[in-house]
Amino acid sequence: MSVKQFEKKGKTKMEVLSADKYSISMQLTGESGDFFMRVYEVFPGVTITFSDAHIQTVCFEERKTKPNDMIEISYCKEGRLECNIHDKVCYLDSVDFVIAQTNGVSPALHFPLGHYHGLTIHIELKKVMENPLLLFGKEVVDVRKIIEKFSSEKSGVIAHADSFFEHIFSDLYKVPVKNQKGYFYIKILELLLFLSEENITENEFEKHCYTKAQADLAKRVREYMLAHMNVHITLKELEEHFHMSASHLKKTFKGVYGVTIVDYTRTQKMESAAYMLEHTDKSILEIANAHGYYNGSKFANAFRTVKGYNPKEYRKKI
Repeated sequence: MSVKQFEKKGKTKMEVLSADKYSISMQLTGESGDFFMRVYEVFPGVTITFSDAHIQTVCFEERKTKPNDMIEISYCKEGRLECNIHDKVCYLDSVDFVIAQTNGVSPALHFPLGHYHGLTIHIELKKVMENPLLLFGKEVVDVRKIIEKFSSEKSGVIAHADSFFEHIFSDLYKVPVKNQKGYFYIKILELLLFLSEENITENEFEKHCYTKAQADLAKRVREYMLAHMNVHITLKELEEHFHMSASHLKKTFKGVYGVTIVDYTRTQKMESAAYMLEHTDKSILEIANAHGYYNGSKFANAFRTVKGYNPKEYRKKI
């Protein structure tokens, strides 16, 4: 899978960090952040991709043909992930996972918080079923059951990882490099066995999904707030600007970003203020004013809430 577009604006740089017979590691750097991915072929028909993102959006090349029996499992280890499945925009919080037919998943990924760590497992089921490398796995894993469960699914399955799934996903991060090939093989067999024999009853797909119009509204609110960081914007002003009720705006924004408008905006303001404390000689009061705070103590309290230090301590520490 190759990268087509890293971010919508600005120049990007892609660097292959390492490659061998079974894996490739790449880093993409843009003006607003970077994205790192490691792709491993466990055996024919199965790949694991580990992703670390500090950016808003990354887009992959569409496969010309996608097998009808290919499914993908994405697990959010930390941060927040947006993925488009058919006509729904879906969001994963930490320790959530989604299972969907690859045909219905958009190649574009969005990271609402600009921060994400997770993995995606692609499984081409018929190729796995025919794979002679499965050895004893063929005796215990009924891949046909998995095909019946997920290949005809028109939406997907989203759930919070229970102890079993969390055990598999977290273990994939712990294996020593020298043992990765064999260990990944065993964990994928374990995952396939569970998928073939167990039903995931707590499917929260609809709870985690929004329409494109709702997602676009939340993103417009975010852009508006970030474009006016030098002033304090009230919910009443947002109502008037977007011609929608405050309750609708708050509910939609939290559904997309996982936090309230107030908390998200405060965090972004304090991260921006921290950058100015580190890279400019502006006074603390000037920096506070630039972020809509005209009371030094209120600014210090907000900064401490987000960064763990007051502005003066932070600048001295840096």
